[in-house]
Amino acid sequence: MTSRPARRSPSPSSSRPSVRQGVRLVSVDADNDGQRLDNFLMAQLRDVPRSIIYRIVRKGEVRINKGRARPDTRLRAGDQVRIPPVVRKEQKPEVRPGSRVQSVMEDAVVFENDELLVVNKPSGIAVHGGSGLSFGLIEVLRAARPATRFLELVHRLDRDTSGLVMIAKKRSALRFLQDELRQKRITKVYHTLVVGGWPAGVAQVDEPLLRYDMPNGERRVRVDAAGKASLTRFRVLQAYQGYTLMEASPVTGRTHQIRVHAAFAGHPIAGDDKYLDDAGQKAFRALGGQRLMLHARALTFRLPGSETPMTLEAPYDEAYQRVLRLLEARQLEQSE
Repeated sequence: MTSRPARRSPSPSSSRPSVRQGVRLVSVDADNDGQRLDNFLMAQLRDVPRSIIYRIVRKGEVRINKGRARPDTRLRAGDQVRIPPVVRKEQKPEVRPGSRVQSVMEDAVVFENDELLVVNKPSGIAVHGGSGLSFGLIEVLRAARPATRFLELVHRLDRDTSGLVMIAKKRSALRFLQDELRQKRITKVYHTLVVGGWPAGVAQVDEPLLRYDMPNGERRVRVDAAGKASLTRFRVLQAYQGYTLMEASPVTGRTHQIRVHAAFAGHPIAGDDKYLDDAGQKAFRALGGQRLMLHARALTFRLPGSETPMTLEAPYDEAYQRVLRLLEARQLEQSE
């Protein structure tokens, strides 16, 4: 009798099984009125690649009120969107933020109504997961508020920058606030500690900024004539020995804008591991500095449906305050 070879069990590294969902008919509510079809589908099919979403639209598998549509078709409240079965890989178990980090983020909320959340984001927390991070601010808030149907970032902050971030709770609020940003009707004010004494004659830096990739894939920004027009206004708040506390108001919203414009002016931000040289970084660490000294201090904006602007302010965290106290103490000692 010939023995049958043992059946091999699948290798842990083999591809995960696929999941195929049936046809769905989704009714467009008032909050999605005016949204593009492609953006609507990306929200409905979060784990499906963008290329597949565009393919099923092109093939006519997605229908609006039983008719074919284009990716840029604008939806209207009451429309019925047919979403076809889509084969997708079974997702890995999601890494959920722990209760402690959820509590920290809830305590950081400085304003909330039915349309908007504003959070004083801690330094070191990314606004969203990705690039090796399991989760960021938006994922933490979604985990802490499972009953909230819609939470999306209105704008972003660098991971190491602290301060005010707006999160929309309705799509209509997201569209309104992002349009306000584009029209430059939202004022952002940052506080930053820069290295050296800021020159009295420099009230703004108006230099184009270009993003580029380092050999290791890290993204950086530099002043370059081929870049995008960028403008930052600066104002001295307090001079210390070897440092200056500044107010920085970005008129445009480029990546690393304040950091690069401050460095271009010859006064990089204290604790900046991208644009401050090693000697400056070492001196700041010797002082007791532990973080990038950039804080989104204030926001002035209108709520949807209101003509009256409101202003919110966020206090510094302990690490930021500690550096300022050390500088003040050193100043006081030298004046005695």
